[in-house]
Amino acid sequence: MNEIDKRIKEFINKHHVLTLATSQNNIPYSANCFYVYYEDENMLVFTTDHKTKHAQDALAQNKVAGSIVLETSVVGKIQGIQFQGIMHEPKDDLLKRVKARYLKRFPVAMLMKTNLWVIDLSFLKFTDNRLGFGKKLIWGKEES
Repeated sequence: MNEIDKRIKEFINKHHVLTLATSQNNIPYSANCFYVYYEDENMLVFTTDHKTKHAQDALAQNKVAGSIVLETSVVGKIQGIQFQGIMHEPKDDLLKRVKARYLKRFPVAMLMKTNLWVIDLSFLKFTDNRLGFGKKLIWGKEES
């Protein structure tokens, strides 16, 4: 796998809300979720109930997209990630590892029934106007 630019990783780690885009039967949907970045596996980890529209969509069509953005009105400071990946529920050892990471970042989740999900990232595009207007850093998973 090619290396992800450290500026992309730093941006993802600095934030905690993603916008998730799903689709089922050609009907798009979006949702906002608290996440943690599991850098070792290049996954976004979040929790959502099985009954939510975005979970139901992902069970039918697991290819998803989304974004993570810095909210600013200053054009020169615009930053944001657009991503694509495969959404699924982690199992066994992966579930233990991502749960530990998620609960470390969001300990209040220990008080709730949580259904953890991951997005195995396959594409990242980071726009960072601080590097120059419209400057983009792009990473994609190499096909095997």
